[in-house]
Amino acid sequence: MASQIELRHLRYFVAVAEELHFGRAAQRLHLAQPPLSQQIRKLEEILGHPLFTRTSRQVKLTSAGEMFLDRARSTLRKVQEDMEIARSAGRGELGFLTVGFIGSGMLTSLPAMLGDYRRRNPRLRLQLRESYTAGVVQALLQGTVDVGFLRDAGPTEGLQVETLFSEPFVAFLPKGHRLADRKTLSAANLRNEPFVFFSPAVGARAHQKTTSICEEHGFLPKVVQEAPQWLTILRLVGAGLGVTIAPACVEQIAAPGVVCRRLRKTAVRSDIELAYRLGEERSIVKAFCNMAKSSLRSVSNSR
Repeated sequence: MASQIELRHLRYFVAVAEELHFGRAAQRLHLAQPPLSQQIRKLEEILGHPLFTRTSRQVKLTSAGEMFLDRARSTLRKVQEDMEIARSAGRGELGFLTVGFIGSGMLTSLPAMLGDYRRRNPRLRLQLRESYTAGVVQALLQGTVDVGFLRDAGPTEGLQVETLFSEPFVAFLPKGHRLADRKTLSAANLRNEPFVFFSPAVGARAHQKTTSICEEHGFLPKVVQEAPQWLTILRLVGAGLGVTIAPACVEQIAAPGVVCRRLRKTAVRSDIELAYRLGEERSIVKAFCNMAKSSLRSVSNSR
């Protein structure tokens, strides 16, 4: 019999129990009084016990009605809470999200965006995983991360890749280098210099894009040492092992023994990109991506 009880029965009952007057309860519910009385009688039939004692002068709860009132209120609250949870999940405000990112992204406005996202979504579990571009791409395709921030990945099969913002490339030299006193450089000035560079395995297109700056001037960089992280690369540059070309944000971690010089005569720029799997329909992923695009593109445009 309990399966016949509907939420409207509970709402009607609570209204009458709180008003102790069918007329006022009907006004509160925007109903006519006869249908309300009919539904209360129906509820009592389902339960098998009266919930109210009625006289011409007053309406009172029975002992069963007093007990049922607490349960009805609790049920309605729980239903309302469940509805809010469902709505929050539909807006992408609940759940578990794993985000992969490249280390140099931490030198941009990305950390501020991630902090803002966590503050706005305190009920959501956000897991961050650092890797290099090729590693984040692989994790996306394997399904171990939901969203990724890449550098210069470009079109990638199975992924939607969108550019958030771009930045220029700059040259890094040891402080005592013969070119260190110049305000700007052309890549042509680095033709015969030894380079400290990252491996193509870290990000093939990023590697190609950086070397294309040298190719514009008719040479390929002579790489004498590879390293996986920009901090390591810059330390080796400062130690005099060679020079390098890197995105402008990397200047933030340059040691005192390293100088940074703007590169002229090149239009090549480095892109920070947002990536997720093709066909992704989950609200949590869509909401995160929308915030990332709005936040990071607006910061980029304000510069």
